[in-house]
Amino acid sequence: AVGMMLLLKNVTNSLLCTKTLLMEKVGQMMDWASKRSVIRMNGEKFRRFVKAPPRNYSVVVMFTALQPQRQCGVCKQADEEYQILANSWRYSSAFTNKIFFASVDFDEGSDIFHMLNMNSAPTFMHFPSKGKPKRADTYELQVRGFAAEQISRWIADRTDINVRVIRPPNYAGPLMLGFLLAVVGSLVYLRRNNLEFLYNKNAWAFAALCFVLIMTSGQMWNHIRGPPYAHKNPNTGQVSYIHGSSQAQFVAETHIVLLFNSAVTFGMVLLHEAATSDMDIGKRKIMCIAGIGLVVLFFSWLLSIFRAKYHGYPYSFLMN
Repeated sequence: AVGMMLLLKNVTNSLLCTKTLLMEKVGQMMDWASKRSVIRMNGEKFRRFVKAPPRNYSVVVMFTALQPQRQCGVCKQADEEYQILANSWRYSSAFTNKIFFASVDFDEGSDIFHMLNMNSAPTFMHFPSKGKPKRADTYELQVRGFAAEQISRWIADRTDINVRVIRPPNYAGPLMLGFLLAVVGSLVYLRRNNLEFLYNKNAWAFAALCFVLIMTSGQMWNHIRGPPYAHKNPNTGQVSYIHGSSQAQFVAETHIVLLFNSAVTFGMVLLHEAATSDMDIGKRKIMCIAGIGLVVLFFSWLLSIFRAKYHGYPYSFLMN
């Protein structure tokens, strides 16, 4: 009986200590969150407040490399979106102590990067209140992009907590649109007595061609998904401009594809002009050779990019 009482007492004391420790950890996390929406953590803080039990709250951690010497432009862009997301949660009426947002910089917690076998940044991970993180608790940045809305949907899938993203007002778009309309209106007004340029087929064809090239290069996908411009490995410093998967892309990749498509199109225009114009035969030969060269070279490069993204694609042209 005495032994049972001692055991019961020890269990009770252990539970009280656990409850006290948990209250202290939650209180400390709430205090940090009240000062900064994104809690900055080093190795010690991460091990104590994220990895070590007890914990009844989830933590979303952005592993990043923001120091200038790391030259990680993507990290800065992702950090801005992450700050918007964390601020939206911190100042919303639904704010609770069930989830916190934190960040670990490589230069302040390189041991954490090594512990988690992490070799790229930025990386987002969700550490649930119970159990260890699963594969789905690592955010697929290269597939979904780092837009705050995309990260919010991922958090809702993992925690059932919906964070409504509230962005600060951005007047750049309306101002640019207003400026463009003002310029066009001014040009039309200055030439109000001679509006024949509005019926210029070449001008409308060029405008339509530019629109088609922009859309087919993937700009709309970038606008929806918000992918990084490129990816830089913080350990090797190697920068990737072409995404290795057919399910995602970088912004730089769309610019490259836009350039290549434009070159192929320009080559086709030169070939058409060489075949139909009344110019000197020597100039037409030069245009024909230049057109063939542009089409062959840049189409080959486009095909090589396609092969790099769609592994196993059997066809190639000049380049592998």
